[in-house]
Amino acid sequence: MLKLAVSGMTCSGCVAAIQRALGAALPGAKVEVDLAKGTVMVDTVQSQESTVKFAIEDAGFTVAGLAT
Repeated sequence: MLKLAVSGMTCSGCVAAIQRALGAALPGAKVEVDLAKGTVMVDTVQSQESTVKFAIEDAGFTVAGLAT
């Protein structure tokens, strides 16, 4: 599972945008977005950090790095 710190998320629309972007980039991936903590967790067999980061940033958000 990959857990990233993501900035720029402010509402449920942002959560939906990230879920759509990651669903398109990694079909079948389990995506959990925690708006309050500013984190995105992605669980998939083909999870590549670069693919996940690109999809999130392409949706208009900033990946700050790995979250703890």
